[in-house]
Amino acid sequence: QVQLVDSGGGLVQAGGSLRLSCAASGRSFSNYVMGWFRQAPGKEREIVAALKWSGRSTYYADSVKGRFTISRDSAKNTVYLQMDSLKPEDTAVYYCAARSGLLTARSLDYDSWGQGTQVTVSS
Repeated sequence: QVQLVDSGGGLVQAGGSLRLSCAASGRSFSNYVMGWFRQAPGKEREIVAALKWSGRSTYYADSVKGRFTISRDSAKNTVYLQMDSLKPEDTAVYYCAARSGLLTARSLDYDSWGQGTQVTVSS
C-alpha cells in the first residue's frame, strides 16, 4: 500500500519561496507518476506539476511554469516541489499524489494521496 506524507507548507510573503516534500513508502515507485495538486477554498482541485519517477517526463500547469520545479530523490523516496516567486493566488492546500502508469493531469487518475499541507502567500 502506497503511503504519502507531505510537508513543508507555511506562510510566506509574495515573492518568497517554499519547498514542499512528499515522502513516499510502501512499494517500488519505478513505474509511478508523482504529482502535486492544490485546492483553494471554493475551487476545484487542480494539478500543479507531475513527473515520472524515472525522471524523463514532467508536466507543469501554465500558471506555475517558470516558478515551480518538481524533482525527486530516489535514495530518499521523496518528491519535492520548489516554489519560487510565490503569488497570493498560489494560496491553497497542496497535496502530493501518486499513480502507476502514464503521466496525466486529472486528479481522478491518481489513487494515492497525502494529507495535504497549507501554503499561504500574503500580499
